[in-house]
Amino acid sequence: MKLGETGRTIRLGVVGLGLRSESQLEVLLNMPDVEIAVVCDEYEDRVKVAQEHAMKTRGVCPDGATDYREVNDREDIEAVVIMTSWTTHIQIAVDAMEHGKVPALEVGGASSLDECWQLVRTSERTGIPVMMLENCCYAQNEMALLNMVKKGIFGELIHCQGGYHHDLREEIGNGDIIHHYRQNNFLHRNGELYPTHELGPIAKYLELNHGNRMLSLVSMASKSAGQHAWMEANRPDSPLCKARFNEGDIVTTMIKCANGETIVLTHDCTLPRPYSRGGYVQGVKGLWMEDNHGIHIEGRTPPDKNGDHVFEPEKPVLEEFIHPLWQDYKEFGERGGHGGMDYLVMRAFITSLQSGKPFPIDVYDAASWMAITCLSEQSIAMGSMPVPVPDFTDGRWICREKRDPDIFSLDDVYPEVFG
Repeated sequence: MKLGETGRTIRLGVVGLGLRSESQLEVLLNMPDVEIAVVCDEYEDRVKVAQEHAMKTRGVCPDGATDYREVNDREDIEAVVIMTSWTTHIQIAVDAMEHGKVPALEVGGASSLDECWQLVRTSERTGIPVMMLENCCYAQNEMALLNMVKKGIFGELIHCQGGYHHDLREEIGNGDIIHHYRQNNFLHRNGELYPTHELGPIAKYLELNHGNRMLSLVSMASKSAGQHAWMEANRPDSPLCKARFNEGDIVTTMIKCANGETIVLTHDCTLPRPYSRGGYVQGVKGLWMEDNHGIHIEGRTPPDKNGDHVFEPEKPVLEEFIHPLWQDYKEFGERGGHGGMDYLVMRAFITSLQSGKPFPIDVYDAASWMAITCLSEQSIAMGSMPVPVPDFTDGRWICREKRDPDIFSLDDVYPEVFG
């Protein structure tokens, strides 16, 4: 298989036309084997902008809708790409499956365990698969690290860390103006609101839901001061200046896995800082640390002049272990947003749909990763007590078969499948 090969035409609907949709809609419109039949958003102006963009790009204007149920009820589409607010993803995906449509949902945290179970049970009952569009699983560095993990470069893995460290004070503070749902989440919730960017790649390194799983977590939130300080400085006349933002400035979540590994996730969006996903992978042979751009591998990384352990620069090592998908991608031509990973995750969805293969990020991944949000809220509300992480596979994680090898696989690395 080669990157860029096309298959049968996939006709789909797009629900949610906000900021995230701008880049992903562009990706879909430039895939010759994808037809967008309908675009939907509760705001009519967004629908018109999307229709105009589609007309300019493809010369065809998709239908417009303001109710996702109109999209799911159509008989001329087979899939729905869901890019709405976090708290509506599962609701729309469940309705899509009930109407025979395959949902691909953008990332975000779940509001309750019940809706996570609804997602899983509806997929199992209808036989319709679900894919989560966690683009960070297809980032260049994360895929190189996956390659290193599978080659045993770090040895047996012991501990991983990740975070969503992103200064979003302006987006949150102006959410009522720009119609962004983050604002309401930060006003009313307190937990790990956005876990999947960092947890997705870690889950694949640790083979979660395939011979391993998350057992329990403990979460703690700091006080909330950063967003209020931003409101006072930038929107002093807004009623929100007097509002209490419930979300702690720093939320730390510790997770224990069935095979003994530990994971630490950090949510950090309301304080001034440069962007980072805070990646950290440590095994019995060495470690990688994103924030200092360093790697240390025992027996490979030379010591300093005093004979002490040091980090070596990550770039040449990650280039040495570049994933074969990214080797092909560079020849094919990187495209789409977020450094090219938007295209890869969307292409993985379309190609899997065409071939009938299970999705590389499936319904059990989606449910368990999204559940971290509501579980962390529970833990924080109970004074940082441990809470169990449900097994959404009902015990099948112990011996679940891996997806058949192809270029988009995240279960392992298969050089032989690259043409």
